[in-house]
Amino acid sequence: MGNTSTIIEFSDLRSKMDFDFIYHFLTNSYWSEGISQERMLRAMDNSINIGAFIEGKQVAYSRVVTDKSTYAYLCDVFVSPSTRGKNISKKMMEYILSMDSLQGIKRFSLCTKDAHGLYAQFGWKPLVDPEMYMEINRSGIYKLLNE
Repeated sequence: MGNTSTIIEFSDLRSKMDFDFIYHFLTNSYWSEGISQERMLRAMDNSINIGAFIEGKQVAYSRVVTDKSTYAYLCDVFVSPSTRGKNISKKMMEYILSMDSLQGIKRFSLCTKDAHGLYAQFGWKPLVDPEMYMEINRSGIYKLLNE
């Protein structure tokens, strides 16, 4: 038998991202439910976009909002349900954390409801000083903006 391992390629070229694939997933996710196409395009245009591809087809996505110097925020991370179980999320974290533009970042943060185990493998931990952090959280705003 030949080699049956799946070759996963990663890219941060904005032009390679499959907007329809990304938008369909994110507009139905718990963290971006109802986001408009225009708002998602603007978010992508102002971020580092990372895609995972198998045989040229996008199967995963993540986005990093950053000044490329002191701060980065990882968001919109997902792997297509049909390709889960192939360690794509782990390989994507390795790719992101090795990117030249993200080296030397003092604070790299993220929010997750259910993937703590994945991120902990790569050094993310609960907030050291949670009492220092504040936020404005407008949960459900994307749906309200579309009404």
